Amino acid sequence: MKESIINNSDCKILLDQRKYLNKFDSIQNLLGLTDKERSQILSINMANHPGRKYKEVFFSLGGTQSAVYATEVSLEEYYTFTTEESEKMELFALADKLGGNLELAIKRLAESKRNPQSSTT
Repeated sequence: MKESIINNSDCKILLDQRKYLNKFDSIQNLLGLTDKERSQILSINMANHPGRKYKEVFFSLGGTQSAVYATEVSLEEYYTFTTEESEKMELFALADKLGGNLELAIKRLAESKRNPQSSTT
């Protein structure tokens, strides 16, 4: 029952599925994806522009239309939610220099990335 509900859902939204590459045949069957949709999903985040901070997401509407879109947030939003360890370390080190003010550290770090010649302190 659960499988047929998932398979027949009109709207499917998927993020990067590379860690499931070895299991993707069963995922494709479960979700009722076409081979074209499979290719689109497995292309997510494979050729992102190295100078931009965005992630891609797959949308399928009723099995008739599907596409991969880039989602990009401001640098302030990016640094607020990043899970990259090196970026978090940089942010927390800057916050320490600013008396623990994380909000100011996020603003300064984002500005320093927009304008590399400016200082982060």
